[in-house]
Amino acid sequence: MSTNNLKSGARIQVIDRATLLLDALSRYSKTAKLKVLSAETGLHPSTAHRILNSLIDNHFVERDNGGDYKLGRRFLQLNNRLHSDIDIRAVALPYMQKLRDKFDETINLTIREGDVVIYFEKVTSNRMMHVQQIVGSRAPLHITGIGKLILGMSGKDGIESYAQRTNLPAYTRNTFSSLPMLTEDCLMSIQRGYAFDNEEAEIGVGCISVLLYGESNNIVAGLSLSAPIGRRKDEWVVDIVEAGKDISAQLGHLPDL
Repeated sequence: MSTNNLKSGARIQVIDRATLLLDALSRYSKTAKLKVLSAETGLHPSTAHRILNSLIDNHFVERDNGGDYKLGRRFLQLNNRLHSDIDIRAVALPYMQKLRDKFDETINLTIREGDVVIYFEKVTSNRMMHVQQIVGSRAPLHITGIGKLILGMSGKDGIESYAQRTNLPAYTRNTFSSLPMLTEDCLMSIQRGYAFDNEEAEIGVGCISVLLYGESNNIVAGLSLSAPIGRRKDEWVVDIVEAGKDISAQLGHLPDL
């Protein structure tokens, strides 16, 4: 066998191993430790570490101060491009900053991937006590306002199918783990045009969420405000809904008249 063929085979193996690591990372809502990724992929820790370092150099993976790993912004940007040719982040960011400045709370931009939403961008409150969402983290659809809107758009059959796939695990005492209750909340949220997360993902945290649409009336992302539940105010809904409409218009969406 020629040297060129050996090099070609080695390069393919590295790509395969990198893909295993990215797939493993995508299953974690926050971060994952090297030993966990090594065990899930069957790669020796030193091999996984070496490949992860290369992925970090290319911004597909990030490492936090504790040495744990998560998907990087470049990976998320590529994911975003699958949803739209328009740079959703660039369009949404000025509106997110305006909402943050008005309410002094954290504003999030999320996209869907399978049965989870990914936090793609955020702008953070200047308050000492604020909700800290990690860019790149993931959350199941049924525990977030955005996810419940996405499920609502899929109708009763779509919600039931999701429930069968996931078994609706409870994250807090407020999580909708009952299919009838989840269905009612999702459909009600669609009807009114926004959704609440009432400590369903994390005790003490509440969200107000709206969907962002593209030119073909397709869902391209979600916009949400996250705040300590005691500070969240229902009257903020008006501004968040309006921002969602404005961003959607920038993305080419033409609302029904």
